[in-house]
Amino acid sequence: MTNYLDRDGWKMAYDDTSGPGPVVVFCHALGADRSMWDAQMKLVGKERRAVRFDHRGHGESGTPGASYTMADLGGDVLALADHLGADRFDFCGISMGGLIGQWLAVNHPNRIGRLALANTGAKVGTDEGWQQRITAVREGGMDAIADPVVERFLSDGWRAAHPEETERARETVRSIDPDGYIGCCLAVRGADFTESASSIRSRTLLVGGLHDVSTPPEAQQWLAAAIPDSELIILDTAHFSNVERPEDFGSALLRLLSA
Repeated sequence: MTNYLDRDGWKMAYDDTSGPGPVVVFCHALGADRSMWDAQMKLVGKERRAVRFDHRGHGESGTPGASYTMADLGGDVLALADHLGADRFDFCGISMGGLIGQWLAVNHPNRIGRLALANTGAKVGTDEGWQQRITAVREGGMDAIADPVVERFLSDGWRAAHPEETERARETVRSIDPDGYIGCCLAVRGADFTESASSIRSRTLLVGGLHDVSTPPEAQQWLAAAIPDSELIILDTAHFSNVERPEDFGSALLRLLSA
């Protein structure tokens, strides 16, 4: 059942397994929704209070305005944790969710326990590239980017073997509020942790995808060198490593959470 948290005039949609252990928050990618964590929620929810939510403008969440910062998106996570009564929580984020995890670990280290950062980087993309995507959405809506975005999300072989799931990912992109998507693009464009990633003290799992063109393995390798207490794994996937290889991703995540 979907729960909703009131956030200054808009509602954040989230799921809560109400499991027996401490809280772990899952944070999805730009252009996706919380359903991308289906496999991990089933796995982790057996032992932990696993929580996932939809970002602004994504899934079932509302869209406040059209310009966000990483502090806005990180603040949403903190508000959800406060609502859950979790002074300290573990965190798993992919892509944009990984940037939010870095923001939390740098700016609120006392709130973050163990940290999983998948298919992300200290900085993701270029200002020019983000502006091109923003312009495409402003002029053509989400349909203008749905196909190329999904091709980056999922590898050729996986898409061919999973046509229904691929179409569902495409429909998810199309369903996103353009203002919310653009707002999140602006937050990602403005995020840069190249100077601060080394200050992260959480025990950290880094997951990369061998065929990820959005955040290539080198991006996770750079973070692994920068973050003192980190482990790096590279999976045979594109950008959505947790979707393409849920068992390998889940095993690594459980090792981190139980360490």
